[in-house]
Amino acid sequence: FVSCQVEILDWKTKKQLCFLDKVEPNATIRDIRLMFHRLYPRWYPARQSIKLDPKGKSLRDEEILQHLPVGTTATLYFKDLGPQIGWTTVFLIEYTGPLFIYFLFYFRMPFVYGLDERFTSSPHPVVNLACICHSFHYIKRLIETVFVHRFSHGTMPLRNIVKNCLYYWGFAAWLAYYINHPLYTPPSYGKKQINFAVIMFLLCEAGNFSIHVALSDLQRNGSKTRKIPYPTKNPFTWLFFFVSCPNYTYEVGTWISFTIMTQCVPVGLFTLLCFIQMTIWAKDKHCTYLREFKDYPSLRMPIIPFLL
Repeated sequence: FVSCQVEILDWKTKKQLCFLDKVEPNATIRDIRLMFHRLYPRWYPARQSIKLDPKGKSLRDEEILQHLPVGTTATLYFKDLGPQIGWTTVFLIEYTGPLFIYFLFYFRMPFVYGLDERFTSSPHPVVNLACICHSFHYIKRLIETVFVHRFSHGTMPLRNIVKNCLYYWGFAAWLAYYINHPLYTPPSYGKKQINFAVIMFLLCEAGNFSIHVALSDLQRNGSKTRKIPYPTKNPFTWLFFFVSCPNYTYEVGTWISFTIMTQCVPVGLFTLLCFIQMTIWAKDKHCTYLREFKDYPSLRMPIIPFLL
C-alpha cells in the first residue's frame, strides 16, 4: 500500500494544526485521533471532532482513511468539543438524583411542607405505591446503566450535565411535591384505577427493559457497527414489528400509567414533555435507520404503531 499524508486544520480558522506523514491507508479515524492526541495531549480522543468538511458531520471512529473521498493527501478538520464526561457517569448522576429527591418529599422533611407536617405519613395508600413505582423506575435505570447499556458514543460535553440534571432532578421534585402533599387527593375511581395503572406500569417497565437488552445484544463483543433490531422470542420485543424505537414507546407508556395512578396534573405535564422529546429522538433514529439500511422494514413508524 502507498502511505498517505494527513493534514489537520482548525475547522474555524483553517490554520494547520499538524501534518501526519506516512499514514497507513487502512488507518481508522480512531488511529488518527490517537496520533493527533500525541501531538496535542490536552485534546484527548473523546474531545476531538474530526471532519471532512468544516460544517459537516464528525467522522466515526471506525471509518477507514482509504474509504473516504480523499486522495493520497487528506485534509481533515478538527473541532474541540470541550471537556467530556462518560455516558455511564452521566446516567448514574441523572438517575440517582430523582431517587433521593423524591424521598425528601415522601418522608415530609421539615423544610418541605412545614413543621406541622414533618415526618408524617399520607393516609392514602396510593402515595406509598407511587413512591415504590417511582423508586423502582429509577433503580431499574441505574441497573441498566451499569449492566445493560452499551454506548456507541462514549462521552458527552461536560456542560450538558447541568442541563440534564436540572431536567430530571427538577421534575422529580415537582412531581414529588404534589403527590406527597398533605392536601393530595387520591384518584377518582379508587382501587380499580390504581390497579389498572399498576399493571400497565409493570408491563411497560418489563417491555422497556426487554428492548434495552435486545439493543445491547446487537453490540456484543464491543462491536459499534449499527444493525437493524428485530423482534426476538420475547413477546415484549414484538413491538419492533411496528416501531423503530419501542423503548421510547414503553417509556411513554410507563409515565402515562404513572399519571393514571396518581391522577396528578404535574405528572401529566411531565409525561407530555417526555412524549414530545422522545418523539423527536425516535424520528431522528428512524431517519438514520432509513438512510443507512435500504432493506429497513417499511411497516415501522418511529414511536407509535401506524401513526407516528
